[in-house]
Amino acid sequence: MNQPIPNQPFIAIACGGTGGHLFPGLAVAEELKQRGCAVALLISPKEVDQQAVKSASGMEILTLPAVGLQNRNYFSFALSFWRSWRTARKFFKLCPPQAVLAMGGFTSAPPVLAAKKSGARTFLHESNTIPGRANRFLAQFVDVAFVGFPEAASRLDTRKTIVTGTPVRPQFKPRDPAVCRTALGLEPDRPVILVVGGSQGASGLNRMILSALPLLAGKNWQWLHLTGSADFKKVKAAYAAHGLKAVVKPFLMEMDLALGAATACVSRSGASSLAEIAAMRLPSLLVPYPVAADNHQLSNAMTFASAGAAKVLEEKNARPETIAALIGGLVEDSALRDTMQAALVPWHAPGSAAQIAEAVYKIAVEPGQSARFSAPVAGKTGGSQHPTTGPARVFGGWLLLSLLSLSAGVPGWLQP
Repeated sequence: MNQPIPNQPFIAIACGGTGGHLFPGLAVAEELKQRGCAVALLISPKEVDQQAVKSASGMEILTLPAVGLQNRNYFSFALSFWRSWRTARKFFKLCPPQAVLAMGGFTSAPPVLAAKKSGARTFLHESNTIPGRANRFLAQFVDVAFVGFPEAASRLDTRKTIVTGTPVRPQFKPRDPAVCRTALGLEPDRPVILVVGGSQGASGLNRMILSALPLLAGKNWQWLHLTGSADFKKVKAAYAAHGLKAVVKPFLMEMDLALGAATACVSRSGASSLAEIAAMRLPSLLVPYPVAADNHQLSNAMTFASAGAAKVLEEKNARPETIAALIGGLVEDSALRDTMQAALVPWHAPGSAAQIAEAVYKIAVEPGQSARFSAPVAGKTGGSQHPTTGPARVFGGWLLLSLLSLSAGVPGWLQP
């Protein structure tokens, strides 16, 4: 990395692993740049990260040798944790940061622990209603935790928790559907159903939709289906076999266009996806990922549903007739869409990225002003100093995370 300009604050953001961690991190990074900060993004080797950061102009990129915990890869996960800590530690010795912000996921823990050793202020953002175990572990080390949902505040053991919402990029705002549809190769005047399983697709969601296609083939609709790489050919062939107008892609960077083109969407319920849906006021059928850690996606989805902001369907209840009826209601019932769009308004936090950036800046860069920073605060505001993180403590954290990963029902808690 190039050395930051003298007197230019340097802040690192650990945000890799999935689009749900990366894109909110990018939104905060842009706000920090506007405040005169040099920013580095710490990401994973995954293709979604490598592609997404190509749009991150004026920022340094550091790829950590991090891997998620999946398919019982305990040894490789633990080894990558240690190597990622050493990589981040070396990086921070060369360019000491004033602050490190972790956005969750398997790239977050090593940089935060390395930053504590460097004397930097540390922060995390938890976007879900139920914090992941990685963030619950990290909470004891950070100065401030930002949360997307108020109910997450009481579930983190940290000195201060600030409710901010989940950041979205500025292009996520209601758009002219006809313009978005034309840009994506769709007809401007026909309803569009968007199917999206997150930045890596969702095979269970793909199977659900394909099972219902025979019941929906007579509708004058169009489909925009983001499949992930594994199911792309199969899903594309299914739409063709039913004679349906569909744009099928494994992945799409321009998610603002996809959401802007849609009349309704069928989506997983990761917190970042919900934040983008709320920003675009898009009526949705949420299908929570059934094996998400602590079933947090179901909790997220039910929070929206209880406010009238979405419909929810669990995969175990997803019969073709049910799927077809729910999607049909979203597309054809204009009163239902209007109600949902109104209910989505309170869930959009347009100032979230700016609020997080301002808090980080004032606490880490202008410590004399930190006492004057005002924001909605929940949870603890006092207490003892947080622990330092020398090599022995890092090893202890690494060992704890590895042991936790072996307990029954835990595999997946640091998965993307």
